[in-house]
Amino acid sequence: MAHLGDITKVDGGKIPPVHVITFGSPCQNLSLIGNRSGLAGAKSSLFYQAFRIIQEMRDATDNLYPAIAVWENVMGAFSTNDRMDFRAVLSAFSDTEVPMPPSGRWGNAGMVRGGTPDVCWRLMDAQYWAGSRRLARRQRIFIVADFRGRRAADILFKPRPMLPLPPPCREGGRTAAEGDRTSSFETGRQIPVIHPFQCFRMRGAAKRQEETAFRNSFGLPTDPFPTLLASDVTPFAFWYEGDPDGGCIRFLTETESERLMGLPEGWTKYGADGEEIRPLQRYKVLGNAIALPCADYIMAGIYEVLADKVGKED
Repeated sequence: MAHLGDITKVDGGKIPPVHVITFGSPCQNLSLIGNRSGLAGAKSSLFYQAFRIIQEMRDATDNLYPAIAVWENVMGAFSTNDRMDFRAVLSAFSDTEVPMPPSGRWGNAGMVRGGTPDVCWRLMDAQYWAGSRRLARRQRIFIVADFRGRRAADILFKPRPMLPLPPPCREGGRTAAEGDRTSSFETGRQIPVIHPFQCFRMRGAAKRQEETAFRNSFGLPTDPFPTLLASDVTPFAFWYEGDPDGGCIRFLTETESERLMGLPEGWTKYGADGEEIRPLQRYKVLGNAIALPCADYIMAGIYEVLADKVGKED
């Protein structure tokens, strides 16, 4: 689809209708490391503009399109504005006043059922969607709204096989990135030993001069890789098994960051104009990205329910 420009000026009724609309409203005002102003924030409030476009498209197509909408955002959306922001999001999707849970807290999964659309949500962490590979920890909320039936739970909760991740390197065991600053830890040759740092824990312990907490912030080989950030590059301790003296502390390469998100190598290397993207911008894009395996799972579920619907209509 062509670039539509300023979202506040887009008329959803004039956009060619589509079966599925996916969007992730800016998370800066919802993130746990952001300013926490919630949906009232200038950026995160764009959620309402996206939802307006969906409603306009449905009005213009006699409520046929889109059939399904998917919203993604950070875990902090559960708690901003005394947890009322997430209630507002659910209420917008379900077109009804959604009550707060008796506990006063939102569960990591749930549904609003009985009206139109059928709405389900789920907190998904990328580290558990990698099979035998290693992905970064990345907790994101996904809401699926089905405007034509009760299929949201099938899309978001039904077990299904994970799609295979892109191979970590090219044929012959060579890494795909020409500019890696040292041997990548997913090349499939030697066995790597990796200690991802818990950077915020480390900085806090250093500030408080707590030696034990500082050492513990170096993490264990079994620890998940910390969430990639748009504002920083994650360091880690790295060496090959049997050669601890040859190790080093270094930062992730752009290619390794792509792998930790489940993306193909070089996915962020070039822009739409064919120009090579600067490393700093690649890190920023990856820090704002959705982990591919989580998106694959949801889109596979959407394909299943839409294909089944088309088959019945045929």
